[in-house]
Amino acid sequence: MRFSWFASCALVLVPSALVFASCSAGDNKNPGDGDGSADGNRDGLANSDGMEDLDAFIRDASFDVMLPPPDEYCGMPGSLVFEQGTRLVVPGGTTAGASDISFLTLPDGYCAHYYATVASARQIRFAPGGELFAASPSRSTAGGAPTGKGAIIVLPDDDKDGVADSQLAFQSGLPSTQGMLFAPGFFYYQDDTKVMRVPYAAGARVNASVATQMIDVNQYISPFHWPKTMDMADDGRIYVTNGGDQTESCIFPHPFRGGVVEIDGTPNGKEIVQGFRNGMYMRCQKGHNNCFVNELTRDFSTAQGGREKIVHIKDGDDFGFPCCATKDLPFPDITATDCSGVQPDDNTFRVGDTPFGLDFEPNTWSDTWNKNIFIAEHGAVSSWIGARIIAVKTDPTTGRPPPGSTTGDGGSVGKPTGSMRTFASGWDDDSRTHGRPSDVAFSADGRLYVSNDWNGQIFWIAPLGVKIVK
Repeated sequence: MRFSWFASCALVLVPSALVFASCSAGDNKNPGDGDGSADGNRDGLANSDGMEDLDAFIRDASFDVMLPPPDEYCGMPGSLVFEQGTRLVVPGGTTAGASDISFLTLPDGYCAHYYATVASARQIRFAPGGELFAASPSRSTAGGAPTGKGAIIVLPDDDKDGVADSQLAFQSGLPSTQGMLFAPGFFYYQDDTKVMRVPYAAGARVNASVATQMIDVNQYISPFHWPKTMDMADDGRIYVTNGGDQTESCIFPHPFRGGVVEIDGTPNGKEIVQGFRNGMYMRCQKGHNNCFVNELTRDFSTAQGGREKIVHIKDGDDFGFPCCATKDLPFPDITATDCSGVQPDDNTFRVGDTPFGLDFEPNTWSDTWNKNIFIAEHGAVSSWIGARIIAVKTDPTTGRPPPGSTTGDGGSVGKPTGSMRTFASGWDDDSRTHGRPSDVAFSADGRLYVSNDWNGQIFWIAPLGVKIVK
């Protein structure tokens, strides 16, 4: 085993356990374990003076782990680092309370770092100047998360220490807000059923402009699935999601309820896609003119063929709800229904995995995770089973994912197969104390930010070896 020493820090390593480093001005006799006690004891060492047992532990060890250097993101104080099957914490940062991310499990070669806490952080997006924006609604949501600030919050990190410096209200008075979009010269945001737009220049942190209403999606208004997300495709078209409801009846022709509309200059928008129960998260993939929606189907419908899904959208698509579970498969309580015109789904999730926010890896990570779609799974209501971050590999030519699923293993947590793999886990540990991931967003420097609408925690994930950009 090797040790990396920075500012007189002694590293204490424990295989298959959380590892802490202890720092002092010149006394490394009693390395702590992070449990708040004088001698730690989390590592099983009988620390009479600390060093004899530690020396014996070093001689018996058969692996080699080092702290990342301080000029890397993973070397920032407080980073939780995963390397060679070992978890370690870079000393000097806060790792307790709201900033505690010790529950996380990541692949070897990655680290995580606490960033901020924003009540009901429902969606996150990066501004052109690099500031993180978070939508914090004060209206309750169907998932039962605590209420937030009723505002869109800006979280700058001007001193580049990996933690937000402040929380600034870009726009207040928004109880029902979730969707956000930065487009050339403008910022779009949700205000209940409406999408509003204000002029935006890089670096702006408080809105001083009068907003213009771009669309009012009132063709169907769900009292529960009110969130609306939006994004711009490569061709400049802006799409907005709308929520349907569990209690809808199967009738033909089925009116527009849950689906996607386009902002086209008309008051209510052009109806593009229908047949969603609750497709409340959407992102567009740059370079392929693809836009994807995560759709949550009928609750408790696994035995009926129901599946949650990530789907590519295009004009005229119908995904079948409330009549059809998928193409050619009506729900069993629906009779005389033709589901042949329903769009097929190749990428599906077990009902209750609850895929929420998504974003696209910007071609800076390793081959395993390169050009993946990263998805925050909210997990099942009540139990939170399935809460994690899933990565979905995409085809380099089309940008679309080959078939993959978490539906087929029959276990309590869907096992990813095909193009799907678990990237980050730990929320689902039966304790219900770590909240539930709600959204993901990649920054310009390649870090993946993860939000949590239950406890408001936001943290970022980075690969080892990436230098800090200042």
